[in-house]
Amino acid sequence: MSDEQTPVSELGYEQARDELIEVVRILEAGGQDLDASLALWERGEELAARCTEHLDGARKRIDAVLGDDDEAGSSPS
Repeated sequence: MSDEQTPVSELGYEQARDELIEVVRILEAGGQDLDASLALWERGEELAARCTEHLDGARKRIDAVLGDDDEAGSSPS
């Protein structure tokens, strides 16, 4: 992981997911001092929240499309 991190709010889903995987790998390996571990943990929490934002947004888009299809399908001909 680099010292200059992209703000979490600017990361796409795949970028946030991949960085989160790396954070977990580093934390599981251990060997970090307490401050570094806490910083990684906090970054991981932010990354997880960002992934959830992306997934929730995708779910809303899918629901909107499916909702439009359901309304079109239930209309009398």
